[in-house]
Amino acid sequence: MIMLLSDEHEALRATVEEFAQKEVAPVIGDLYIKERFPYDLVKTMGEMGLFGLPVPEEFGGMGGDYVALCVALEELGRVDQSVAITLEAGVSLGIMPILRFGSDEQQQRWLPDLAAGRTLGAFGLTEAGGGSDAGATRTTAKLDGGSTEHADRGWVINGTKAFITNSGTDITSLVTVTAVTDRGEDGKKEISAILVPSGTPGFTVAPSYSKVGWNASDTHELAFDDCRVPEENLVGQRGRGYAQFLSILDEGRVAIAALSTGAAQGCVDESLRYAREREAFGATIGTYQGIQFKIAEMEARTVCARLAWHDAAAKMAAGRPFKKEAAVAKLVSSNAAMDNARDATQIFGGYGFMNEYPVARHYRDSKILEIGEGTSEVQKILIARHLGL
Repeated sequence: MIMLLSDEHEALRATVEEFAQKEVAPVIGDLYIKERFPYDLVKTMGEMGLFGLPVPEEFGGMGGDYVALCVALEELGRVDQSVAITLEAGVSLGIMPILRFGSDEQQQRWLPDLAAGRTLGAFGLTEAGGGSDAGATRTTAKLDGGSTEHADRGWVINGTKAFITNSGTDITSLVTVTAVTDRGEDGKKEISAILVPSGTPGFTVAPSYSKVGWNASDTHELAFDDCRVPEENLVGQRGRGYAQFLSILDEGRVAIAALSTGAAQGCVDESLRYAREREAFGATIGTYQGIQFKIAEMEARTVCARLAWHDAAAKMAAGRPFKKEAAVAKLVSSNAAMDNARDATQIFGGYGFMNEYPVARHYRDSKILEIGEGTSEVQKILIARHLGL
């Protein structure tokens, strides 16, 4: 199923492209070097309705679909990944757990501000000792307060989370945390998802990480020390947290694939521009076959990545199974982004090693695309399973 963009999606794509080129590109280099979060850009994206693209109008969203989000992410990813991942995580990890599984009260309370970009949500899944083994969750949440009629009955959370995006900004309003809420006699964990508002006593956000890339995005370690939230902050069904976050990650992988495709395309864009301007040995370097072949391979990777995420998104939009397609898209597109960043840096030569050039940012940023929201190795496992191996 290869998806052609509708007129509505194409109009959105053009709008986001203009925003990325005219408003993101001129300022992101300075923000990146100074490791500052792009609050003004986030505010503008909120006003444009980007955070609310897949959110129903009743909650202040645009009433669109997940495909629209992916279209926007590809265009943002062409210019800068820090801004793109802020939107991706804000929607797929901040909004979608509440939209998909939250109670009516949770949706009414939290979604309007999240959809407008006035606040950001985060998803606390990864732990330092877990990584790809998400089932190894050690964070616990225990009900305290007596019977179900007890007014003070609530969840007491203890544990830590690592590498959590959008968790420590000035506008972060909540983190949805996965925690072990019980153990069976066989020792099997019952994992649930619980909403923790920012500023809750016992919830501590550590200083921002010093990262290789995505330096204008927000990433923190979180700690929960007898952090108490009301019983009704349970998101979805008790004991279904593991299944819930797996479904959230399937959708998120399509979004990351779109972002990665944008990064791959951005490397093609910059390489073409440079190859047409840079002269060596009496001619522009784009006239040399060695450069032509390298850029042709970059373009081929990008086209394949785009087809892959379109295929996954089309199946998702049609309500068909898309887990394998999402894994393929994530694998192919993240590889394309990393390979294109490497080749673009080589084409730029010494200038490609300078932070003032976008290809240097893509080179630093793209590696995490092969790791976050499921490593390349995890994607290969998922694909093999769906092939019956």
